[in-house]
Amino acid sequence: MVRTNPRPTRDSIHIYYPDHYGPYIGTKASRPIAQPGQTRLPAPLKSLGRTVLDAKTMALPALLPGFMLEIGCASGAFLQRMALRGWQVEGIEFSRAAAREAMALGYEVYSGSLEDAPRPAQAPDLVVGWMVLEHLHDPLGCLRKLSQWASPGAWLVVSVPNIASWDFRLFKDAWYALQLPNHLYHFSPSTLDRLLQQSGWQRCRIFHQRVLSNYLGSMGHVLSENGSKNRVTQWLNDYPQNAGRLHYWLHPIALALSALGQTGRMTVWARKRNG
Repeated sequence: MVRTNPRPTRDSIHIYYPDHYGPYIGTKASRPIAQPGQTRLPAPLKSLGRTVLDAKTMALPALLPGFMLEIGCASGAFLQRMALRGWQVEGIEFSRAAAREAMALGYEVYSGSLEDAPRPAQAPDLVVGWMVLEHLHDPLGCLRKLSQWASPGAWLVVSVPNIASWDFRLFKDAWYALQLPNHLYHFSPSTLDRLLQQSGWQRCRIFHQRVLSNYLGSMGHVLSENGSKNRVTQWLNDYPQNAGRLHYWLHPIALALSALGQTGRMTVWARKRNG
């Protein structure tokens, strides 16, 4: 685990999360959510396509619906997705504006930091946090708090950048996922394992996400730092937020790097330890 120094205080960090912060905009949802159109492909082919093209960015274990707590729920899109699958959901979101968006969908959301958040209405069976741990001032204390809240055998699913990957070694200070000062800590698989162990969780599985966001975004940073201001540079800078269909065209490369554990982002499953 690598800490970024110097780091903003908890009282000042809000200035780095304006209402137009990308994840807040990208997680806005409507009610009811639009349902995908039906295709005429045979069921086995559709299942194979979903498996092959799954980027593993939000991979979840197969669980019966229960109570889910999402930390950093932003504007509520994932809360809505899980609610439509039969889960009872609740969220914690630092941004008041984003929290209001999620609450407008009808979900219970605490607006504030995880460090200050009260115990949820019931013990979560599943806790998720998509690219959140690296933003926390006290990730160890927060994970301990979540473990204390969680039901016996509960699952924790988080995604984080992987500082042990090739893209960080290649781009160094221009690494897209560095994102100073928003990202306060960075993790490798081994340091994340230790963090989970010390906070009452046991890592069960790790997925190296099948995406190239870090690589392309980092290339954009390098070009920008060298004074390039053309369309290619802008496209590379925007790719992590606006990949669109190109994501599928680049999927074979991402798949190969994922198999080597080198895509720069990981999704981790853990379970609450007994005792």
